[in-house]
Amino acid sequence: MPRKPAKHPAKPKRGKKLEIEEPGVLYGRYSSHNQKDISVEQQFEKGYELAAEYGIRIIDTYADRAVSGRTDKRRDFQRMMTDAAKGKFRYVIAWKSNRMGRNMLEALINEARLQDLGVRVLYVEEDFDDTAAGRFAARSMMNVNQFYSENMAEDIKRGLYDNAANCMVANGHLPYGYKADETLHYAIDEPKAAVIREIFTRVSCGEAFVDIMASLNARGIKTSYGRPWGRSSFQKILSNERYRGIYIYGDVRKEGGIPRIISDELYFKVQEVITTKKNPQGRHRVNGDYLLTGKLFCGHCKSPMTGISGTSRSGNLHYYYVCQKRRTEKTCEKKNLRRDDIELQVAKAIKRRTLDDDTINWIADSVVEYSQHQESASGIGLLEDQLKDTQRSIKNLMAAIEQGIITPTTKARLMELEKEQSDIDRKITMAKADVIPVNRDQLVGWLKKLQAGDVHDKKYQAELFDTFLIAVYVYDNPDGQDYMKVVFNYAGSKNTVEIPLDPSVIDNVENIETGAVRLSSAQVHQNRRTFQKGMSFFCFGGRWLWIRKVALRNSPVGCFNHRGFRRNGSESTTERAGTHVAVRLGDCTRRSS
Repeated sequence: MPRKPAKHPAKPKRGKKLEIEEPGVLYGRYSSHNQKDISVEQQFEKGYELAAEYGIRIIDTYADRAVSGRTDKRRDFQRMMTDAAKGKFRYVIAWKSNRMGRNMLEALINEARLQDLGVRVLYVEEDFDDTAAGRFAARSMMNVNQFYSENMAEDIKRGLYDNAANCMVANGHLPYGYKADETLHYAIDEPKAAVIREIFTRVSCGEAFVDIMASLNARGIKTSYGRPWGRSSFQKILSNERYRGIYIYGDVRKEGGIPRIISDELYFKVQEVITTKKNPQGRHRVNGDYLLTGKLFCGHCKSPMTGISGTSRSGNLHYYYVCQKRRTEKTCEKKNLRRDDIELQVAKAIKRRTLDDDTINWIADSVVEYSQHQESASGIGLLEDQLKDTQRSIKNLMAAIEQGIITPTTKARLMELEKEQSDIDRKITMAKADVIPVNRDQLVGWLKKLQAGDVHDKKYQAELFDTFLIAVYVYDNPDGQDYMKVVFNYAGSKNTVEIPLDPSVIDNVENIETGAVRLSSAQVHQNRRTFQKGMSFFCFGGRWLWIRKVALRNSPVGCFNHRGFRRNGSESTTERAGTHVAVRLGDCTRRSS
């Protein structure tokens, strides 16, 4: 418990020691911005001399180095205030009053707080009498200190922006991979710059942060703060435009102002990867990427299967999908999957399931029917009839005006009809924007083109995954063949469908069940809900079409774009329905010894 505040001791006189030796402390602060400021050691040296002159026994020292008095982040100052509340000392000796806070009000408050705790504050360079005149002089000196602090801050800011205008190192911590040359301009620190290039390159290839982190730490490479790399170490680096040669300070931004470490192409490729990680359902890149990212899940723990790479003894690079919980928490036994094998098998399953002639015709008929339903439900026909009536009324009124029938009522009615015509035109435009114009022949042609694609082509696989696939769950079966459940966003006109698959790829088809899937950025969760008729959900003409003949409760029929489901221009549910198809996996697992 803090002791009861005592009356603070009287200010001792110069050259006269206290009758009873009292405990005291020294407080020093050094500002790195002030080139004329004396060091903490020099402040303490003068403080010890003053303490000896007064007969004060120094029991502790508190120092805040390279910290501005204009902030409240002075840790030792806060520690000193805590010790004062415990009654550990009776005097605080500081260099000047601006050590207590360069703002006059802050310095007065801090000094008053110490006085309430029974502590007297003494200043080496400001020896004022404990009289009305002395206190007035002390307050005046605090005002001078405040003016000096504010003026110096303005000078510092002006100097920093002058440096920024010349693309010089302005202030603060240099980005990893850069150093300051003898003219205080940015220069490349090549050993560290090589690490930056490696990080950007590995991320652009789809490698996970956790694997890059482990690799750097295993090689003994430290961050710019001398610490091991963590998962959060990469965020600022990967979004820092300085690495592509842009000088940035405050609102100053200059292209080519500093040496470039990476190319624009690599930088923007990484931004695309990061965006895809934040939104796993977005489009996936093809070259060297993991096309099932965000859609492939461990069937046992429901964690995402994420991409990793490894080098064999022969030096060849191999790509795998691994259960995230197995890799990070070691709590799942799911075997790794070879990337190319699993992607090929899923692509074949999608093509066999969704792109036969009967299904293509069903999709085309459903889309046309849905488009017609949308146009009917939108009320465009009724609005067009209203527009014709309004235009007819305007025409009749104009004929009357031409015959000389002009009255205030005629003029008011004409303005009313013109406004009504404008409102109806606007409503028709908005209604037509919500109706997807569909040409059946074009749609069939697009689907036929997909049907003719080569499942071994990576771009074709990516198009199939983005168009028809919601999720894939993979399972290890110790008693038999490993298998996967493919969740399509298209169910056709039947509830259960058997997929004729190539025995060399997928050996057998198990029972097929219907269900619903709710998507999140982290994981797909199964939410079973049966429905009577099928649905299709795919991209055509730059917009996502969602077709279902019988809507689920709380899931109105509508069209889907990147903002979510829309019905008559309003946001609606984001639940997707699909068909779970259980199929046998071929030889795509990586057996671990």
